[in-house]
Amino acid sequence: MSSGTPPLRQLMAGIAFGESPRWHDGRLWFADWGAQQVIAVDLGGHSEVMARVDFPSFPMSIDWLPDGRLLIMSARDGRLLRQEPDGSLVTHAELSGLAGQGHPWNEIVVDGRDSAYINNIGFEFPGGDFAPGTIVLLGSDGSVRQVADGIAFPNGMAVTADNSTLIVAESYASKLTAFEIAEDGSLAGRRTWADTPGDHPDGICLDADGAVWYADVGNKHCVRVAEGGEVLKTIEIDRGCFACMLGGEDGRTLFIVAQEWGGPEHMQAGERTGRVLAARAPAPGAGWP
Repeated sequence: MSSGTPPLRQLMAGIAFGESPRWHDGRLWFADWGAQQVIAVDLGGHSEVMARVDFPSFPMSIDWLPDGRLLIMSARDGRLLRQEPDGSLVTHAELSGLAGQGHPWNEIVVDGRDSAYINNIGFEFPGGDFAPGTIVLLGSDGSVRQVADGIAFPNGMAVTADNSTLIVAESYASKLTAFEIAEDGSLAGRRTWADTPGDHPDGICLDADGAVWYADVGNKHCVRVAEGGEVLKTIEIDRGCFACMLGGEDGRTLFIVAQEWGGPEHMQAGERTGRVLAARAPAPGAGWP
């Protein structure tokens, strides 16, 4: 295992609350929950607002359709939105009937077969009593069905490059959980991919060596872990790590979105402590997102 902090480069600062980073079309895209925006930043640190939303954006995640149109999850009302070429946002899929009122949708990942997996926290958050969450599958034909349940606060998700496995961060269970993906997109064969004792994994991404990077808010670090739980590398920083993504010109840049965390009530007020940081990684990104 290697630990400590490799050279970190600050790509962007002044973010209200960054989450859901994705490497797409030569730039890092992410959702700024506090500013209700989707932002893209290039490797030179030049940023551009790509979409603005008028709904409560805690949480809000993003991904893309195969034709390049942006998807934005409106978590509180269960609408998956699609950005049209003129910049307008329209409803792509309706998920409100698949979860209880006040149970926010969290993470989305579009796989290599044009299907999208979307998870739901399972209880009113923040402030509600804990209940396990679920994962639904949005097929390329527009059909929606639940494919997993009993997940202790589902957070980041990733699909392997061969479309055979979905990995989800169970933040409240301190582990990464894997499912086998069937031809029809169903999930089966649930197993613990890696225990993360003492950590609560949030956003995740996969690399070409089969390892997972996960971000941890409370412990202020990002960790590279192998299947089975061996910790391969740890990057410590000075504030909560919410999500990470591999990208860059050769896929070997690890982008970290991080900010000081004082609870959801401070997301849209006070100092903008959000940062996008970049560090070199030992292996390029793989799979989806």
